[in-house]
Amino acid sequence: MKQPARCTRRQFLQASAMTLGASLMPLPGLATQWPERPVRMVVAFPAGGPTDTIARFIAQVLGERLGQTIIVENRPGGSGSVGTSQFIRATPDGYTISMFGMPALIAPIVHRNNLYDVRKDFTCVATVYDLPYVIVINPKLLPDVHDLQQLIAASAKRELNYSSPGAGSIAHLAMEQFKQLSKARMLHIAYSGSAPAMTDLLGGQISVMMADMIAAIQHIQSGALRAIAVGSESGKKFLPDVKTIAEQGFPGFEASSWSGLIMPNGTPQAVSDRLNQELSVLLADPQIQERMLKLGAIATYQPSADMTRRMASEYARWNRVAHEVDIWNT
Repeated sequence: MKQPARCTRRQFLQASAMTLGASLMPLPGLATQWPERPVRMVVAFPAGGPTDTIARFIAQVLGERLGQTIIVENRPGGSGSVGTSQFIRATPDGYTISMFGMPALIAPIVHRNNLYDVRKDFTCVATVYDLPYVIVINPKLLPDVHDLQQLIAASAKRELNYSSPGAGSIAHLAMEQFKQLSKARMLHIAYSGSAPAMTDLLGGQISVMMADMIAAIQHIQSGALRAIAVGSESGKKFLPDVKTIAEQGFPGFEASSWSGLIMPNGTPQAVSDRLNQELSVLLADPQIQERMLKLGAIATYQPSADMTRRMASEYARWNRVAHEVDIWNT
């Protein structure tokens, strides 16, 4: 009978190495293949603003979990529409993502020459945070104003000016909606971002502002600004003694913002899966939550499907508000 061929020790070791190597190879489509090099995170807003502030924090902690550097790239302009319209044309290979801010959702509504459709031109990955709004006043200019009714009364004596981070921003739309409901006399002064709008409010050139909590909280705590109303219940996490706009005579009124990661259409699902896996862990970490609260934001994880539904709902809501207050830009 023919004896089976024997392999040499060298042949055995080579075969074993090949078998072991094959078992360790990542399977096609698995998220473990990504990322193999640094990832770019586009922020379509100026450095120092709320979206940029949280994006840089998330880029740092998420990058540590992914084992790769995440490079934040600011592309401001047009209330987020410039950077977003460029981002959606990026190569969908997983190495370009974006921290989407709500002004970029509003821009296609209020600008007639919009460059994208938030309902179909990119893919939602996951929400990252909620951002409360607060109505603040300069107490040197309005020393007797401590609530909304006193603000309305003050505006009846003389028209007040209020600032926003940009024409068509949520802060702008929400204040115009408040004006319509309250009959307050206030003139809108648009700025190119939260930082310059806040600077002039602190400097006394502006009396009132609907501000995001990231921009306002430190100045409220220092006494440089006075909070007279929060835009939603979430604002009470920071200012528990300040009533909401709804509680001060305007039931149903709510003004807040949120942000999340998006990626170009066509990006592999494995990338979204990996990002969701890491973000769900990160945003549930009490230390991360506390650090974000100190920055002025509330860590909020929602997976892709939930973020997509939220995006569509917010678009419908603010589109309705824009029509009600008749705000349109060319």
